[in-house]
Amino acid sequence: MAPKFGTSGLRGLVVELTPELIADYTRAFLTACPFGTGLWVGRDLRESSPLLAEVVIEAALGEGVPVVDCGAVPTPALAMAAMEAGAAAVMITGSHIPADRNGLKFYVPSGEITKSDEAAILAALESPPIGAMAHRRANSDVGGDWAARYRGAFGPALQGQKIGVWAHSAVSRDLLTFAVEALGARVSVLGWSETFVPVDTEAVPSEVRAKMVEWVQAEGLDAIISTDGDGDRPLLADDQGQVVPGDVLGQITAKLLGAETVVTTVSANSGVDQGGFAKVVRTKIGSPFVIAAMEAAEGKVVGYEPNGGFLLGFDATGPQGPLPKLMTRDSLLPIVAALVEGKRAGSISARVAQEPARFTVTDRLENIPTEKSLALLQRIGGDAAALQAFMAPIGSITATDRTDGLRMTLEGGDVVHLRPSGNAPEMRVYAEAGSPAAAGDRMQAAFRLVQAELG
Repeated sequence: MAPKFGTSGLRGLVVELTPELIADYTRAFLTACPFGTGLWVGRDLRESSPLLAEVVIEAALGEGVPVVDCGAVPTPALAMAAMEAGAAAVMITGSHIPADRNGLKFYVPSGEITKSDEAAILAALESPPIGAMAHRRANSDVGGDWAARYRGAFGPALQGQKIGVWAHSAVSRDLLTFAVEALGARVSVLGWSETFVPVDTEAVPSEVRAKMVEWVQAEGLDAIISTDGDGDRPLLADDQGQVVPGDVLGQITAKLLGAETVVTTVSANSGVDQGGFAKVVRTKIGSPFVIAAMEAAEGKVVGYEPNGGFLLGFDATGPQGPLPKLMTRDSLLPIVAALVEGKRAGSISARVAQEPARFTVTDRLENIPTEKSLALLQRIGGDAAALQAFMAPIGSITATDRTDGLRMTLEGGDVVHLRPSGNAPEMRVYAEAGSPAAAGDRMQAAFRLVQAELG
């Protein structure tokens, strides 16, 4: 995987993320984008992350930019702290991709970088070093501030609940425990790992799902919570051990907050359209598109992606206190919201059952070059007869949407969506149906078709 740069950041194989390359991108970012009061730097728990963080810090100091080293910290905690300080931020993480890869996520003082920032950074890659020197300091309070924000807003809302925290190698694992204990819950820590475990909240493996069912039964849990490696995507299993899709978490959270306008991607569960919101806006897949649409909206606006990352676009109020606006993907807000709503409904499974009966599943075909995936979509999507022939084993197509990839609505309302990943060599396969089993069947059938074509 050759290093690739976009609004999701820079990602690639660790062996190809050389100090020179990392320093070049750090300098280009600081040259092309505003950095306000300085640069805040955080990292996940990958073995390669501390060294890459040091390269970023030294490059920034050499540009005369003061640095706050936040150590191992979740991405939303770093972004929140940097925005509050009027500073830029760089998070060293490969998110959900394997441990042999890593990357950088860039934030300006107002939040995530935009498409225009991306172009400016690429144009500034040839900028020579300035050779100045600034000071650095450490800040270990960033994560605690992020977790404490929810205690202030919700109070002891989880009193009497027993929550499992699937720790694996998530940089958020200690803070998840701290947060739900502060909300009154008892915690069982599960599956702690000293080696990095890539966790994709949109494609949870069957063996992990089975383990969650075992944990819930053995420990008598009301829920299991976790995140991906850098802590900006939530993972929640209900009182039956069943994983709750990220877009359903988004629907529940938006209702709890009293949102008026919901911005989400074209791939998200269509249940949001039946949720009673004043307006639902659909975008291409990726937080920059969600953020752009949120900024164009007015009033009580929120945004989310099917991976569960939630953006709060207005100053909300919880049952115990204020919940300030946070325009970056957050995992803890949808986790807390679902737990609170689940307790109110008697269980999380009961609360999920109150949402419209639309269910989504997804999987990914890995190590597929993006060019190969795009060629397949161009071949089958360019001709109606070819597309119908390709999808014949699954069903008859009644409508297509090419906002991002190829989204096909079938007779009866089920959906199959094929899309090359924007930040990894993967083909994503999504399916939506009226029951989890039907959605799984659609996804598996589509996955087999794609696999036969792409290998």
